[in-house]
Amino acid sequence: MSDGVTGTLVWQYLVCPRQVWLMSHEIEGEQEHDLLAEGRQIQEEYYQRSAREVSLPGMRIDRIRREKGQLVISEVKKSSRYMRAARLQVCYYLWRLQQEGVQAKGEVLVPEERKREVVELTPEAQAELEEVMRGIQEVMQAERPPDARKIRYCGSCAYEEFCWA
Repeated sequence: MSDGVTGTLVWQYLVCPRQVWLMSHEIEGEQEHDLLAEGRQIQEEYYQRSAREVSLPGMRIDRIRREKGQLVISEVKKSSRYMRAARLQVCYYLWRLQQEGVQAKGEVLVPEERKREVVELTPEAQAELEEVMRGIQEVMQAERPPDARKIRYCGSCAYEEFCWA
């Protein structure tokens, strides 16, 4: 079911489905966008001595480490504003790892707010994730992107020019 779906698309779908369409059609947002650079800097600044980022097909896990013999994956966010999206992004990573026979725990880290939220792939979370993945597939397969909707996120979006230029 995860054809073309990535952890980033899960997050984007819950914030702005239009971004999913743009990204899945290989339209790139502004790569030097200030907030993207700030996010990279936060991750490096707070977690430079800990485990590193890992890239796997459809996944870019910000941090991965072992804790008491258990694999722990972490997603680092600048703020907790879109925590539901961040939780489901981590659930996607946990689900994908589970598909490969790897058991792991997950967490969302918001260093600037000193927050750490444990994420588990419960049956309810998996059902919600599967619904989101179906929605992502529908958006990706559409001929045109969903209509632009002005939301709080727009001012910090690397794709802003594709909606409001």
